[in-house]
Amino acid sequence: MTAAGTIAVITGASSGIGAATARQLATAGYHVIVTARRKDRIEALAAELTAAGQRATAYALDVTDRAAVDAFAAELDRFPSVNVLINNAGGALGADPVATGDPADWRQMYETNVLGTLNVTQALLPALTASGDGTVLVLSSTAGHSTYEGGAGYVAAKHGAHVLAETLRLEIVGTPVRVIEIAPGMVKTDEFATTRFHGDTEKAAKVYAGVAEPLTADDVADTITWAVTRPSHVNIDLLVVRPRAQASNSKVHREL
Repeated sequence: MTAAGTIAVITGASSGIGAATARQLATAGYHVIVTARRKDRIEALAAELTAAGQRATAYALDVTDRAAVDAFAAELDRFPSVNVLINNAGGALGADPVATGDPADWRQMYETNVLGTLNVTQALLPALTASGDGTVLVLSSTAGHSTYEGGAGYVAAKHGAHVLAETLRLEIVGTPVRVIEIAPGMVKTDEFATTRFHGDTEKAAKVYAGVAEPLTADDVADTITWAVTRPSHVNIDLLVVRPRAQASNSKVHREL
């Protein structure tokens, strides 16, 4: 897909992979519409990109609020077309075993990672189809493809995101919309692990202890941008990306 005149909507763009993806797609020539709950963060990001001569619009949005998502989709009618949707909003909460996991954490992960993706995809799919050259990208995780101890809630949510993407691809084949799934492994960002452990920075640091080079937000954004910018007839069904030090969700080389 060529970037000229194309609009890309990015959810969860206030930090990490979402913000990095917005920067890279804007650099590639896309008009990025950055959304997240933290209005100040996305407005600052849009201002940064605009100051650099790129095209960006900020829109405060909670993807779990269906009424708000529908209102957002209606707002997009003022643009000529919507071409790309990056379903990035998500995240992990807790690392407790199934026996003691907090149902509230599980519910929130499901609502954000699965229902949030469903809400935005359903709301924007008519516009993506009408564009004649649409892309839905779901950022899942290697957690959605393989289990690990202490990760059941997140694994279940990301498996839901994976199945959503896989099923949607089957259901809309023959339409001018492709469905891409990017599944990253260990990515070190400023907030992911800290959020997972409810602000406990010591626990968060242990996730990456001894790992020389975990993936960065820019690494994943580069992968997303590459997949989205392939020619329109090329669909990257599923791309798994891990750091070299990680062989699986539970097999990581650490230099301790």
